Amino acid sequence: MLTVEQVLASQKANVETLMGLTTKAFEGVEKIVELNLTASKAALAETSDHAKALLSVKDAQELLALQSSLFQPLAEKTAAYSRHLYDIASGAGADFSKTFEGQAADAQKKFMGLVDNAAKNAPAGSETAVAVMKSAVAAASNALESVQKAVKQASDVAQSNFNAVAASAADVAKPASKKR
Repeated sequence: MLTVEQVLASQKANVETLMGLTTKAFEGVEKIVELNLTASKAALAETSDHAKALLSVKDAQELLALQSSLFQPLAEKTAAYSRHLYDIASGAGADFSKTFEGQAADAQKKFMGLVDNAAKNAPAGSETAVAVMKSAVAAASNALESVQKAVKQASDVAQSNFNAVAASAADVAKPASKKR
């Protein structure tokens, strides 16, 4: 049987977890805002430099050379920005996943404690029902672990694919800027 103290302790732990997750979420938002401000300042400065360079162009060939020299750095900066944004998002996601995994493990332990307590106080002849209950809890736990592993593997594959695409985009930009 749950006591008032156990319920209050559980509620307190849940509130603390929620506050911790809220703090992590705000930290992620702060990082994204900082990244966007930095990128915006850099883009503004580069636009100014580009406008000045365009004003000093004397012929079409020089204009084409100027434009092609800007293509590769732009592609590399876009890839770097995307990588940084992805790192912020995946870091926040990892924090949330760790918290939820910890909460799930804690809830499972508490539930198993309740099942064990109920088994001790169960009337004679209910051993089969208790065994079925424990088996169901174990099966649910194994299913949850399998899902968590699959999500982690999918996340790792997605990150690997993202890194490969970003590197490929930067590599494609290099020859494209040299052709012009």
